[in-house]
Amino acid sequence: MTIILLTVGKTDVKWVKEGLDLYASRLRHYVPFSIVEIPELKKVSALTRQQIKEKEGELIMKQIGPQDILILLDEHGRECRSLEFAEFLEKQMATGAKSIIFTVGGAYGFSDDVYQRANWKISLSKMTFSHQMVRTIFAEQLYRAFTILKGEPYHHE
Repeated sequence: MTIILLTVGKTDVKWVKEGLDLYASRLRHYVPFSIVEIPELKKVSALTRQQIKEKEGELIMKQIGPQDILILLDEHGRECRSLEFAEFLEKQMATGAKSIIFTVGGAYGFSDDVYQRANWKISLSKMTFSHQMVRTIFAEQLYRAFTILKGEPYHHE
Protein backbone atom coordinates (compact mmCIF):
# COMPACT_ATOMS: atom_id res chain seq x y z
CA MET A 1 0.00 0.00 0.00
CA THR A 2 1.24 3.44 -0.88
CA ILE A 3 -0.06 6.85 0.10
CA ILE A 4 0.01 9.65 -2.43
CA LEU A 5 -0.66 13.34 -1.95
CA LEU A 6 -1.95 14.51 -5.33
CA THR A 7 -2.02 18.26 -5.83
CA VAL A 8 -2.94 20.68 -8.59
CA GLY A 9 0.00 23.04 -9.04
CA LYS A 10 3.45 23.09 -7.58
CA THR A 11 4.41 23.99 -4.04
CA ASP A 12 6.41 27.15 -4.69
CA VAL A 13 6.31 28.98 -1.34
CA LYS A 14 9.72 28.20 0.17
CA TRP A 15 8.75 27.75 3.83
CA VAL A 16 5.67 25.70 2.88
CA LYS A 17 7.82 23.44 0.69
CA GLU A 18 10.35 23.02 3.49
CA GLY A 19 7.60 21.95 5.90
CA LEU A 20 6.08 19.61 3.33
CA ASP A 21 9.47 18.04 2.64
CA LEU A 22 10.08 17.59 6.37
CA TYR A 23 6.84 15.67 6.95
CA ALA A 24 7.19 13.74 3.69
CA SER A 25 10.59 12.46 4.85
CA ARG A 26 9.16 11.52 8.25
CA LEU A 27 6.21 9.72 6.65
CA ARG A 28 8.50 7.53 4.57
CA HIS A 29 9.56 5.78 7.81
CA TYR A 30 6.00 4.41 8.10
CA VAL A 31 4.70 3.96 4.57
CA PRO A 32 5.71 4.47 0.94
CA PHE A 33 4.66 8.11 0.48
CA SER A 34 4.92 10.37 -2.52
CA ILE A 35 3.71 13.74 -3.68
CA VAL A 36 2.41 14.05 -7.24
CA GLU A 37 1.99 17.56 -8.56
CA ILE A 38 -0.22 18.09 -11.58
CA PRO A 39 0.93 21.20 -13.46
CA GLU A 40 -1.36 24.20 -13.29
CA LEU A 41 -3.30 24.89 -16.46
CA LYS A 42 -1.90 27.52 -18.80
CA LYS A 43 -3.88 30.25 -20.59
CA VAL A 44 -7.01 29.94 -18.45
CA SER A 45 -8.19 33.56 -18.71
CA ALA A 46 -10.66 32.62 -21.46
CA LEU A 47 -12.05 29.66 -19.49
CA THR A 48 -14.91 29.64 -17.00
CA ARG A 49 -14.45 28.27 -13.50
CA GLN A 50 -16.40 25.18 -14.53
CA GLN A 51 -14.14 24.60 -17.54
CA ILE A 52 -11.06 24.94 -15.35
CA LYS A 53 -12.46 22.42 -12.84
CA GLU A 54 -13.27 20.00 -15.67
CA LYS A 55 -9.80 20.24 -17.23
CA GLU A 56 -8.12 19.82 -13.84
CA GLY A 57 -10.52 16.95 -13.13
CA GLU A 58 -9.39 15.14 -16.28
CA LEU A 59 -5.77 15.44 -15.14
CA ILE A 60 -6.66 14.19 -11.64
CA MET A 61 -8.62 11.23 -13.01
CA LYS A 62 -5.61 10.13 -15.09
CA GLN A 63 -3.70 9.62 -11.83
CA ILE A 64 -6.35 7.39 -10.20
CA GLY A 65 -6.42 3.65 -10.75
CA PRO A 66 -9.56 1.52 -10.38
CA GLN A 67 -8.27 -0.10 -7.16
CA ASP A 68 -7.17 3.16 -5.54
CA ILE A 69 -8.99 4.85 -2.70
CA LEU A 70 -9.55 8.51 -3.56
CA ILE A 71 -9.96 10.89 -0.63
CA LEU A 72 -10.60 14.55 -1.39
CA LEU A 73 -9.39 17.27 0.93
CA ASP A 74 -12.51 19.36 0.60
CA GLU A 75 -14.13 22.10 2.65
CA HIS A 76 -17.42 20.18 2.63
CA GLY A 77 -15.86 16.95 3.82
CA ARG A 78 -16.03 15.21 7.16
CA GLU A 79 -14.19 16.92 9.98
CA CYS A 80 -12.49 14.75 12.54
CA ARG A 81 -10.06 14.93 15.41
CA SER A 82 -6.56 13.55 14.95
CA LEU A 83 -7.41 10.31 16.79
CA GLU A 84 -10.45 9.78 14.59
CA PHE A 85 -8.38 10.45 11.48
CA ALA A 86 -5.82 7.87 12.61
CA GLU A 87 -8.59 5.27 13.04
CA PHE A 88 -10.03 6.19 9.64
CA LEU A 89 -6.59 5.84 8.03
CA GLU A 90 -6.05 2.45 9.65
CA LYS A 91 -9.39 1.20 8.25
CA GLN A 92 -8.54 2.45 4.76
CA MET A 93 -5.15 0.78 4.86
CA ALA A 94 -6.77 -2.51 5.83
CA THR A 95 -8.89 -2.59 2.65
CA GLY A 96 -6.06 -3.95 0.55
CA ALA A 97 -6.26 -1.10 -1.95
CA LYS A 98 -3.17 -0.47 -4.05
CA SER A 99 -2.96 3.20 -3.04
CA ILE A 100 -4.70 5.78 -0.94
CA ILE A 101 -4.67 9.04 -2.84
CA PHE A 102 -5.38 12.22 -0.90
CA THR A 103 -6.11 15.04 -3.32
CA VAL A 104 -5.89 18.83 -3.07
CA GLY A 105 -7.79 20.42 -5.95
CA GLY A 106 -7.26 23.70 -7.71
CA ALA A 107 -8.53 27.10 -6.68
CA TYR A 108 -12.11 26.34 -7.73
CA GLY A 109 -12.38 22.87 -6.25
CA PHE A 110 -13.11 19.58 -7.98
CA SER A 111 -15.08 18.62 -11.07
CA ASP A 112 -18.27 16.59 -10.78
CA ASP A 113 -16.42 13.54 -12.16
CA VAL A 114 -13.83 13.73 -9.39
CA TYR A 115 -16.54 14.11 -6.74
CA GLN A 116 -18.36 11.08 -8.15
CA ARG A 117 -15.19 8.96 -8.16
CA ALA A 118 -14.17 9.95 -4.64
CA ASN A 119 -14.51 7.39 -1.89
CA TRP A 120 -14.35 10.01 0.88
CA LYS A 121 -14.13 13.73 1.52
CA ILE A 122 -12.24 15.12 4.50
CA SER A 123 -12.10 18.70 5.71
CA LEU A 124 -9.07 19.87 7.64
CA SER A 125 -10.94 22.76 9.24
CA LYS A 126 -13.92 25.05 8.96
CA MET A 127 -11.35 27.73 8.21
CA THR A 128 -10.01 28.27 4.70
CA PHE A 129 -6.30 27.72 4.08
CA SER A 130 -4.31 28.44 0.94
CA HIS A 131 -3.85 25.47 -1.36
CA GLN A 132 -0.13 25.77 -0.65
CA MET A 133 -0.52 25.56 3.13
CA VAL A 134 -3.04 22.72 3.01
CA ARG A 135 -0.33 20.42 1.69
CA THR A 136 1.92 20.91 4.69
CA ILE A 137 -0.91 20.95 7.22
CA PHE A 138 -2.22 17.68 5.79
CA ALA A 139 1.22 16.04 5.68
CA GLU A 140 1.69 16.89 9.35
CA GLN A 141 -1.70 15.38 10.21
CA LEU A 142 -0.88 12.25 8.23
CA TYR A 143 2.41 11.95 10.11
CA ARG A 144 0.56 12.52 13.39
CA ALA A 145 -1.88 9.74 12.49
CA PHE A 146 0.94 7.27 11.98
CA THR A 147 2.55 8.19 15.29
CA ILE A 148 -0.82 7.67 16.99
CA LEU A 149 -1.21 4.25 15.35
CA LYS A 150 2.31 3.26 16.42
CA GLY A 151 1.79 4.53 19.98
CA GLU A 152 4.63 7.03 19.66
CA PRO A 153 4.77 10.13 21.89
CA TYR A 154 4.31 12.81 19.18
CA HIS A 155 0.59 13.30 19.86
CA HIS A 156 -0.43 14.32 23.39
CA GLU A 157 -3.94 13.48 24.50
